[in-house]
Amino acid sequence: MIARHIATLGPVGHLRPAPGTWGSAASVLLGLLLAWIGGPYLFILLTLAALPLGIWATAEATRGQDNHDPSEIVIDELLGQWIALWPVVIGAAHVGADLLALWPGILTAFVAFRFFDITKFGPIGWADRRSDALGVMLDDAFAGIAAAVVTVAFAALAHLVLV
Repeated sequence: MIARHIATLGPVGHLRPAPGTWGSAASVLLGLLLAWIGGPYLFILLTLAALPLGIWATAEATRGQDNHDPSEIVIDELLGQWIALWPVVIGAAHVGADLLALWPGILTAFVAFRFFDITKFGPIGWADRRSDALGVMLDDAFAGIAAAVVTVAFAALAHLVLV
């Protein structure tokens, strides 16, 4: 029972339409709150902890089912979205800025993550085709890494243009 609640982020995974997008949006809000409370080190630690927790919760929640990645499982979106937010959280802490002042980076991280999570380019698609709990989590981790790179690139471009 607890594994199912973790895997679906409580009621979030049951929101329709597009539970993955709802999961990502809720993850941004939760991630920003945690980063604001505990700073970048806690945020990174919790992100890293989400991988084994998500693998366990997903495996337990889908045990005995043919579908290894039902749409209500959104713990993987939390992992990927938090990775995508790393440049924003770390950047804000580095320059002493309020997290919300970096809203363009937050928006970029969200949109880029959703793009990569939906399109499944390259290693993201490979991980998605694994058909197990590790694959469910890894495809979103890879999408989060790709989104983090895009977020850094957009920030660099914005700073070049605005300076």
